[in-house]
Amino acid sequence: MGQNVLDTLKERGFIKQVVFEEDLYKLLGEEKIKFYVGFDPTADSLHVGHFVALMAMAHLQKAGHTPVILIGGGTAMIGDPSGRTDMRSMLTREDIVHNVNCFRTQMSRFFSFEGENAAFFVDNANWLLNLNYVDFLRDIGSLFSVNRMLTAECFKSRLEKGLSFLEFNYMLMQAYDFLYLCQNHGVVLQCGGDDQWSNILAGADLIRRKEQKPAYAMTFSLLLKADGEKMGKTAGGALWLDKEKTSPYDFYQYFRNVADEDVSSCLRFLTFLPLDEINSMVNCFSIVDGVRQYDKAINDAKERLAYEVTKLVHGENEAKLALEQARGAFGAGDVMPEAIIPKGLDTLVDIIVELGLEASKGAAKRLIQGGGIKINDDKIGDIEYVVPQSLLEKGFVLHKGKKVHLQIYVK
Repeated sequence: MGQNVLDTLKERGFIKQVVFEEDLYKLLGEEKIKFYVGFDPTADSLHVGHFVALMAMAHLQKAGHTPVILIGGGTAMIGDPSGRTDMRSMLTREDIVHNVNCFRTQMSRFFSFEGENAAFFVDNANWLLNLNYVDFLRDIGSLFSVNRMLTAECFKSRLEKGLSFLEFNYMLMQAYDFLYLCQNHGVVLQCGGDDQWSNILAGADLIRRKEQKPAYAMTFSLLLKADGEKMGKTAGGALWLDKEKTSPYDFYQYFRNVADEDVSSCLRFLTFLPLDEINSMVNCFSIVDGVRQYDKAINDAKERLAYEVTKLVHGENEAKLALEQARGAFGAGDVMPEAIIPKGLDTLVDIIVELGLEASKGAAKRLIQGGGIKINDDKIGDIEYVVPQSLLEKGFVLHKGKKVHLQIYVK
């Protein structure tokens, strides 16, 4: 028998909190269980913040356990207050259906949907949208203490600015999801990001009260930089898993350019590389005045990180292309410089002059006509070219010849 998956997750740094850990450890070692993680489809793409949970689920499946992927088609119509200082925008049913379909496509890269422990999707809209509210309050609401709920972090942070009764129902809805999946699919473990701890714990407690049997809760570490900030925020917005929202090249470059001290955690969380190989790659530092100083070898680790993560999200062909483009654009160890252009500037000629790449509009036009300008992977030959709004919103790479490469953002 292989290593207990709980040990694997701990060694790689995934585990943040577990309820009844000893019992869960024994269960995961002796039986094959069903577990679930919920994803509210509040956008039409997953982003890098979801990545840790997706990878942890993949490790659990590799150990023989069955992932149940809950798409929150019902809870998305309420909105989770966890980690929020304001109320989420209300989505239409049509928006949610579209987002759910996008999630299904992206998640298929992380899980196997075939075999004995094939992953499968469920949508809580199928049971939440048809609930009788009075029956729900009598059956489920009667088991929740308002006083206890108000001590939960997801609510405490909102009380000052105001918490709607609509959002206050969210914890009950998520707890009911766990109960429903336990009763109808035999799910015994709910997992999620650590900001979901209160909601997940509520579900496990509800099952014990209603079913008189054990249920387990486990949360994963959030993907944070060494300075404590959430990873995945760029000047152009979130780092999306959808290639139309964040290109594979930009995705690759983000991880190629992470801070030296973040490389180890990213490799442990976001790749399947063995820990001894990871440790070998990142053990290239000396301690100076109590601070780690990395040598140039860390750039090889960054390149491997960027390649492995891009391959996982976008496939091997896209990862190889991004690697080749990056190597062609930069020398070893170089980082792409960024430049900011003002809002309202969208003609290519004006952008070239604004960035100081040419001294005049006439020179900029000659440069374009001579084939010296590319935007992302496309060579631009039209002197009247206007950069599309979609690129202005998320940022783009402007190449001048073979030596000048700028990541452009609008502010």
